[in-house]
Amino acid sequence: MDEKLKQYRESINNIDAALVFMLAERFKVTKAVGEYKAENNLPPADPSREQQQIARLRQLASDANLDPEFSEKFLRFIIDEVIRHHEQIREDAS
Repeated sequence: MDEKLKQYRESINNIDAALVFMLAERFKVTKAVGEYKAENNLPPADPSREQQQIARLRQLASDANLDPEFSEKFLRFIIDEVIRHHEQIREDAS
């Protein structure tokens, strides 16, 4: 295999591993948020917070020369999954 390509792929593998661990940490925190919301009868979704986060992430993406549309789709996917988890936690608590 081409040595340069191998180096690129090793870097990609390391970045992918870091992303997985970061997402795992994020979901640990959002699980705690979901439990807190269920205990305090708060809705699983917070549209105003979601919009703030999307705007914030779009700006960060733009600053980092990453496509803001991609970053929004990525965050929307995560937010939707978090809301699904929060709904499940709420249902399990009932």
